[in-house]
Amino acid sequence: MNTVKHTLTPRIPVQKRRDVVENTEFAAFARRIIRAHGRRVATGDVEALRDLVALSTELDHAIGEAVIGLRAFGYSWAEIGSRLGISRQAAQQRWADKS
Repeated sequence: MNTVKHTLTPRIPVQKRRDVVENTEFAAFARRIIRAHGRRVATGDVEALRDLVALSTELDHAIGEAVIGLRAFGYSWAEIGSRLGISRQAAQQRWADKS
């Protein structure tokens, strides 16, 4: 009786671009929350001012992560820059050191 050994070769998953799912609605929701936070500070909640300013840092970090992820998915600096209304060079200068 002949036995044949089968070797399994690992399958490397192919990255696919994700479909856009509720991005517009999600972004609108985030904007409403940030504006509401600003209104809360404006009504005298001075203690919340520092938290509101910290959101700016978090947003910059999130944008950097998003750009790094898009580059990993294969998007070019030109594609990223065009979506942001800036040049390829400007996008690359701003985020290339983070990737």
